[in-house]
Amino acid sequence: MPLTREDVAGIADYARIALTDAELDEMTTYMNEAVALLEPIRQYDLEGVEPTFHPIGDLSNVMAADVPDDDVRHLPVDVALKNAGSSRERSFRVPSILGDQGGDR
Repeated sequence: MPLTREDVAGIADYARIALTDAELDEMTTYMNEAVALLEPIRQYDLEGVEPTFHPIGDLSNVMAADVPDDDVRHLPVDVALKNAGSSRERSFRVPSILGDQGGDR
């Protein structure tokens, strides 16, 4: 069932997008073409297929523990900071990306 001009106007209103009459006609055509491109997917037999909400399934933590590994060589902090433009204690200092509001991190 194709989207009507009123459907698209409702979607645009919900998204707070102002469309002229010409843009509304163009968008209605465009959205119906986009929906038609998805039609082949509807032909698949999906009986019994569970929806996938996350690509890694039930994994809750895929990150390794953030602890030093004694088997791996580490660059000493003083060597790492030797050529830094600016540093504080054991950290690199960089300009704030938040502007004046963010302060010095």
